[in-house]
Amino acid sequence: MLAAELEVRHSRVVAPTRRVALGELFLPTNPPDGPLLLAAVVGTFVPRLDPELRDDLDLLIDDLERRRRVAQPRLRHRFQTDTVGLGRSRHRLYRDDDTGEASLSYDDAGHPLPQILAAVYASALLASGARPHAFSLLWRASHWDGGSDEALLAHLQGPDSIGSLFRRRGTDMAWALAALGFEPDDAPERSDVVRRFRDAVRGAHPDHGAESAEASMRITELTDARRILLSLSA
Repeated sequence: MLAAELEVRHSRVVAPTRRVALGELFLPTNPPDGPLLLAAVVGTFVPRLDPELRDDLDLLIDDLERRRRVAQPRLRHRFQTDTVGLGRSRHRLYRDDDTGEASLSYDDAGHPLPQILAAVYASALLASGARPHAFSLLWRASHWDGGSDEALLAHLQGPDSIGSLFRRRGTDMAWALAALGFEPDDAPERSDVVRRFRDAVRGAHPDHGAESAEASMRITELTDARRILLSLSA
């Protein structure tokens, strides 16, 4: 059974300008299969981006989550409503009629960046009540380093440890600065926060020797610290 669908409209490979738009959308939020699909698209394609673009993506997600004005173009692409002359990619989330188990289907023909951008911009268009959960999933997806569809879905649908930690610590700036290796009197720029976060996540990843359980908690704490510092540097 089709549970959610995202149509991405994007510049063709030979086009001189880089543009991205949204086509047909089927993004139900109750149950939240639409946000799950959007985050899964981000998680699937984000490992293909270079570190600089991943840092810029973090800043864009933060801007959209906080409803800041986003000047165009952003991340080398102009987001627009006009779809004339644009190519098309479709991504779908399915649910098994008997078990309810989720599975993913991707159109892998397009460049990864417009696929990610379309998913992020679509999240910002969801109803207000669905946005917090959608952006929580996007943050989880934004530091996914690759794996099977099953592993990605399990990662996205796991316990809301990031959200619970954020609610418990509130805006503990001293803790957040220390977690990302800043000095207590530092006032880091947003770009410094995302770069420090990205470096710390790489060091905490199991591929670098960390135990999986410890790595998961460390990445959760780093994500929490990043959100605190980004909110205070708005």
